[in-house]
Amino acid sequence: MKFLNSKNIQTLIIFIAVGGLLFLALSGYLTPVFNLSVNPLISLQSWISVRYLSARDFLTTPRDITVLQEQNALLESQLTQLQTQLIVMEERLGEAQVCFALLDFGRTNPQYNYIAATVIGREISPFLQYIIIDRGTNHGVLYGMPVVTQQGLVGRVDAVIAGAARVKLITDSTSVVNIRLKSAGIEAQLVGSLTGDVSLDMIPLDVFVDPGDVVLTSGLGGNFPPNIFVGQVLSTQRRENALFQTASVQPIVDFESINAVLVVSDFESVDINPLIPEPEQ
Repeated sequence: MKFLNSKNIQTLIIFIAVGGLLFLALSGYLTPVFNLSVNPLISLQSWISVRYLSARDFLTTPRDITVLQEQNALLESQLTQLQTQLIVMEERLGEAQVCFALLDFGRTNPQYNYIAATVIGREISPFLQYIIIDRGTNHGVLYGMPVVTQQGLVGRVDAVIAGAARVKLITDSTSVVNIRLKSAGIEAQLVGSLTGDVSLDMIPLDVFVDPGDVVLTSGLGGNFPPNIFVGQVLSTQRRENALFQTASVQPIVDFESINAVLVVSDFESVDINPLIPEPEQ
């Protein structure tokens, strides 16, 4: 009986002690004690964790760098391939747009037959103004045939071989094109120059020419078909004691960026020079 009473007393004491501790803990009285006992353990755990992470990073970083380098090289290769594909697609799109524009020009000007050609060479210098195309006598291209783009007049074929031809541009210093001014209703001559600029000559003094007037081929002289767009008048010049006035012209064709042209294959140029009387001595 005494043993049981002693056991019950011990149990009661334990319950009282636990209850007291719970009360003290809930009341916050034991917080300083917990901090003193737990904080060192937390600090130790943090220290161990930091050292573990550092050691792991030290051991795995070389492998990670290698993987990243491989991935970066792969991405750079894919980017280069995509950029190459984009450039090719842009070139094909540009070529397609040019082809559609040339086709549209042919449809709107069905009175002639055309040979499409690609520009494979060019010379635009103070002395020569020409392009070389990839069509020649094997394709029906002959000397003297007019050459146009979807924009307007380019020039004439002045040399040809089996697989290629040279086209003298209207900007060449030896080029002369008979034209007419649409609004003014008069005819004149378009001449090239060493600088690549083009101008109008032989304009009567009594004619007023508006800047912006459209310049078209007249068909006179037998070298070019009529009504091909050439450009627009920029300004006119009157020189003292001159028999005619002149005008500067902005060509419609950008000769430095021509990629494809149309050769008018069924226009027969006529050399009328033998019919022009020579001036009397």
